[in-house]
Amino acid sequence: MPDLPRIAGAQAYPSRSVRIIAPIAAGGTGDIIVRLIGQGLSERLGQPFVIENRPGAGTNVGTEVAVRAPADGYTLLLVIPPAVINATLYEKLDFNFIRDIVPVASISLTPGVVVVSRQFPVTTIPELIAYAKAKPGRINMASGGVGSSQHVYGELFKMMVGVDMAHVPYRGEGPALTDLIGGQVQVMFALVPGALEYVRTGMLRALAVTTAARLQVLPELPTVGDFIPGYEASAFQGIGAPRNTPADIVNKLNVDVNALLDDPKVKMRIADLGGTVLKDSPAGFGRLLAEETAKWARVVRFANIKPE
Repeated sequence: MPDLPRIAGAQAYPSRSVRIIAPIAAGGTGDIIVRLIGQGLSERLGQPFVIENRPGAGTNVGTEVAVRAPADGYTLLLVIPPAVINATLYEKLDFNFIRDIVPVASISLTPGVVVVSRQFPVTTIPELIAYAKAKPGRINMASGGVGSSQHVYGELFKMMVGVDMAHVPYRGEGPALTDLIGGQVQVMFALVPGALEYVRTGMLRALAVTTAARLQVLPELPTVGDFIPGYEASAFQGIGAPRNTPADIVNKLNVDVNALLDDPKVKMRIADLGGTVLKDSPAGFGRLLAEETAKWARVVRFANIKPE
């Protein structure tokens, strides 16, 4: 008997609403970007793409919801850096991200920026290195939490330069930036969207960006790599799906997401958030995830980072 229902079902995808699990609280950069893509997919495909925020355990709660969901294309996952950092950070997870989530489409890259409080007597990366070497352990380095992008960006810096700065984790990037402005901490490897307005208004001093090339939104800033060859760190956003999701559905979603990324309005919104569009095939996004997993595994092990 021919397998007509499966073929018809695949052609009709999506025939009902699709949920995208966002393993983070509402309101952050990743949440804003996935809502932008969800809205675009709803308009293109004629079915609601509903964002479901499931924060907790450094994104592991939401990721596990997606891992356990039926592999039918009706549950997707917002994929962000903690997915690859957690693979090493947590010794025992009930899933293997690289094995259990299939890459669907990359969306964007969000750069970082090294910012310091106005009271801190450092204006360049070489000065920061010199100060840290002269006063080991005396600089307080804020982050949005243990194992966050801000944390591992700073640990990568410490590893490559050979300096000691004291890590001060907060419950999110917002509170960390508030204390940085107040001078309770001295430095932060922040994400551009959260720090940009503080830099523009002079409330924080920016030293360099963490990307390989300079940024259009902060064109006057050098890169960290200008002083530490090989240093590069960017946060990515993308879409994944449970393992064994049919390849035709994965490929269809990839085509539709990439079409959205060609839309000037979508490009402009991502640029306004301080990011850049990142179009790729499912296989290309998979290679990025594998490379990032290996990169941050080295940093997590070197710094002996343990989950809270």
